[in-house]
Amino acid sequence: MRFFILGLLLTPLKSFAQQKLPDPLEAGWKGQKVCEVLVDNESVRALRCTFPPGVGHEKHFHNEHVGYTLKGGTFQIKDENGIREVEIPLGYTFYNESIAWHEVLNIGADTAVFLIVEPK
Repeated sequence: MRFFILGLLLTPLKSFAQQKLPDPLEAGWKGQKVCEVLVDNESVRALRCTFPPGVGHEKHFHNEHVGYTLKGGTFQIKDENGIREVEIPLGYTFYNESIAWHEVLNIGADTAVFLIVEPK
């Protein structure tokens, strides 16, 4: 028992929180998947995530990733900084070392689609 508690104390808080949350593939919306695997090998995992109007992505974390907007849209994003609305345009490229957690909801009138590429 002492070793378990010591291990918890030595585990970085971010990785401990991530162990409790799903990753983008595991997370969905109301029991339905929003991301599908395009490539998964020893070097990289690539996902296509599709969000029709009114569909979101439940609370989840991200490891290092690059994203590209295949079809843009308007989203409500909730994270450690609060809640905000963002317009994500077609062709927008983004990079994050990690995201401890966030939730998103497509509040626009159009289906949005993202490509997420995660190095391993």
